[in-house]
Amino acid sequence: MRRPLRLAGVFAVAALLAACASPSPQPAASADQLGGTLEVYAAASLQRSFDEIATAFEAAHPGVTVAPVYDGSSTLATQIGEGAPADVFASADEKNMSKVAAQAPDPRIFAANTLVIAVPAGNPGGVKTLADLSRVTTVLCAPEVPCGAASQTLLSNAGVTVSPASSEQNVTAVLTKVAAGEADAGLVYATDVVGRDDVEKIVPDGADAVVNRYPIAALSGAPNPDAAAAFVAFVLSEDGQRILADAGFRAP
Repeated sequence: MRRPLRLAGVFAVAALLAACASPSPQPAASADQLGGTLEVYAAASLQRSFDEIATAFEAAHPGVTVAPVYDGSSTLATQIGEGAPADVFASADEKNMSKVAAQAPDPRIFAANTLVIAVPAGNPGGVKTLADLSRVTTVLCAPEVPCGAASQTLLSNAGVTVSPASSEQNVTAVLTKVAAGEADAGLVYATDVVGRDDVEKIVPDGADAVVNRYPIAALSGAPNPDAAAAFVAFVLSEDGQRILADAGFRAP
């Protein structure tokens, strides 16, 4: 009566030994397995926060070197459409992400932004409202880029017509001219003036009604697809969202 019990014990031991000998399943791509250069094409308004995100990502994945390219979203979308070797695209609006829909099948919204009036320190033009932009030297983003499209909507909603002294291809160029005193005012994102003492901001009426939502996507055909997916995940993570919030971005 006891032999079956002894046999069962033998089988149990054999099964245990076999299980121990079997290799454990490995994750598809661990931090140690990620490496190479990661080309991140990002809207100019993301530069400060994405520089910080890139540093944190590289610390978490020492084998990866993040190589960011910052410019107007429209310019970047055109470059990607023409075959630029980008791994990740982060746009300042959904319209320009849609231009590369074939390469970006799964975009995720990760942040939001609104516009403010930027003036040089001391506000020499005495700007107080959107209406004042029609009487002072004003620079705006070009209508085809996200900050320009948002600016046109904001001004139209307010019934204000502005003839800009120049139309820039990205928001950084607008802010640079304002900070240098080459213009009395410009419309930029709220995040662009955070922590700066060479410009002041005025929050115009109606700003909360014009919100740009920022999508990000790992691109199909990316030269470094595993690192691209990991970078997008990091931007969407608690750490990535904290960095964006500290820079003044709104939650998506």
